[in-house]
Amino acid sequence: MNEIGSSVRPPRRLPPLLSLRAFEAAAAHRSFQRAALELSVTPSAISHQVRALEDTLGQPLFRRLTRQLALTPAGQRLFDDLRMGFDVLEAGVDKLRRPAASQAVTLTTNTAFAARWVLPRMVAFREACPGVELRLHASDTLVDLARGDADIAVRSGSGNWPGLASRELMPERYAPLCSPMLGLTRVGDLPKHQLIHCDWQPQALAPAVWPRWFREAGITPPRGRALKASGLSFSDETHAMLAALGGHGVALLSLTLAAEEVRSGALVQPFGPALDTGSYFLATASGREKEPAIRAVWEWIAMQAAGDAPHGR
Repeated sequence: MNEIGSSVRPPRRLPPLLSLRAFEAAAAHRSFQRAALELSVTPSAISHQVRALEDTLGQPLFRRLTRQLALTPAGQRLFDDLRMGFDVLEAGVDKLRRPAASQAVTLTTNTAFAARWVLPRMVAFREACPGVELRLHASDTLVDLARGDADIAVRSGSGNWPGLASRELMPERYAPLCSPMLGLTRVGDLPKHQLIHCDWQPQALAPAVWPRWFREAGITPPRGRALKASGLSFSDETHAMLAALGGHGVALLSLTLAAEEVRSGALVQPFGPALDTGSYFLATASGREKEPAIRAVWEWIAMQAAGDAPHGR
């Protein structure tokens, strides 16, 4: 039967949604492991789905490097399109999920700050702001606040971001930290211990890395192999902290994010100097800082940060 104006259409020619979600998460994190954590599956499942998608499309989407993933030109194009599509899809679903009267605020920040600073305070936030639903977006990839990808952010940097309102929360300092079981007390004994390294984003203004620490300490670094090759290296600061807690070496760690371990004695700062890496800032799209729900989150975070300024030698 021929129906004029029929809404019948051919099926969409799309790869499996599981493969698209796995690829988008892996591309956002540049890591199969972090994508697996986001989607609550195993890294091998993410890798399998990405391989299947590459086979379907007939071209590679990632260059698989030693410790990270890099997008190919085709992968970057697909990631940009998928991210926009998933953002629209997520926003539409969220509108249906939440009651009209609900006040939901999405806070975005990097994975280490989310895990070490925000999550331990979530119960206190719910008690202080019962009328606001705080949604945490943890990613090392910056999101577009002006476009509405998130409502508010905690970022490190200069705070000078066009189109955004910002407020300095607290300065950030990094210092050598290690387990007391190492018995390290003198800087002269540092070459006897393994150095723990952590990757920094390329746009970091003043990264806390060991070559810089040796320069500011006025100490000659260990000779022989390249400095970074002389110890353990991690892409995530939380993993570097776990290695230090386990007694595997000395790490340059955030005095803000490791504050609880230092207070409890699980980690010690055997000597200085502490490196200044800038400050943490609150940020939101210009004008949105006046919205009641965002203002509530903004003021609560600022109050929490007021007593958390790190100290170091």
